[in-house]
Amino acid sequence: MSLISPLFIFRRSGLNYRRSSFWAIGSLIGLFLLVSFSAQAQTKLRVVQGTNTIETYAKGLLMLALSKSPNKYTLDEAIPNTSEERMVTMLMENQLDVVWYATTNDLEERLQPIRICIYRGLLGYRVLMIKKGTQSKFDGIKTLQDLRRVSLGQGRFWADTNVLTANSLNVVKVLKYEGLFYMLDGDRFDGYPRGVHEPWSEIQRYPKLALDVEQNLLLSYTNPFYFFVSKSNTKLANEIEQGLRAAIADGSFDDYFFNDPTVKDAIEKSNLKNRTLIHLENPTLPPKTPVDDKSLWFDPYSL
Repeated sequence: MSLISPLFIFRRSGLNYRRSSFWAIGSLIGLFLLVSFSAQAQTKLRVVQGTNTIETYAKGLLMLALSKSPNKYTLDEAIPNTSEERMVTMLMENQLDVVWYATTNDLEERLQPIRICIYRGLLGYRVLMIKKGTQSKFDGIKTLQDLRRVSLGQGRFWADTNVLTANSLNVVKVLKYEGLFYMLDGDRFDGYPRGVHEPWSEIQRYPKLALDVEQNLLLSYTNPFYFFVSKSNTKLANEIEQGLRAAIADGSFDDYFFNDPTVKDAIEKSNLKNRTLIHLENPTLPPKTPVDDKSLWFDPYSL
């Protein structure tokens, strides 16, 4: 029977112990990395439900911007759409992560805006819906002063209404959105300013009314439409902004914008670059709006 040295047993036991320790440490590191990777891969941004044209566009652009980030994001559309005020409150209370709105001074005070207009300023352009057969009322209009000769219908509490009245235009204020179409058909006012993406589909919804789109004029005012996050979520704000700027630089923002079905339809039908532009001042425009950064804004005359 051979004798085994106690020292040999001690050394061998120590070796096994060290191997076990290294294995345990390695397993913990691997588990930590796996959990970290999984957490990164499953980062979800809470946004509102909805599939109208603006919601679909905004969500797609948000994911395009975040695809430029090293972090991985998905959208969690678990929140039912509700009023703007309620959604702003939910964002401030950390029940939502991102919303998108036309900016105001109030929103920029309460939330953190990413000051890159998601529609490149397109929503600040307006064409006029008119009654069929009344184009001659508008044929001689070339300037803001000329435009004051006609009456324009608007919702009583709309932000657009404040812009029009601030420019001393003749505005007929109406409470109900649907009522504007019937009042236009009934000659209660001459024109109804609509976003360049809006009037054709609206006219189709009211086939019994004698409605048309004015052929020559294009009204414009600076009307930024931004992503907003909470004041405390600077990291997400930075990632969205950096992603949008990267998309502008590599051309993917323009590709997304110009290939959006609503944008394509608006540009094709509205004949923007051949219209007479009448610029309106927006007295409520937040002072930090980057109006001088031409890379952020759509120019209809460059088409």
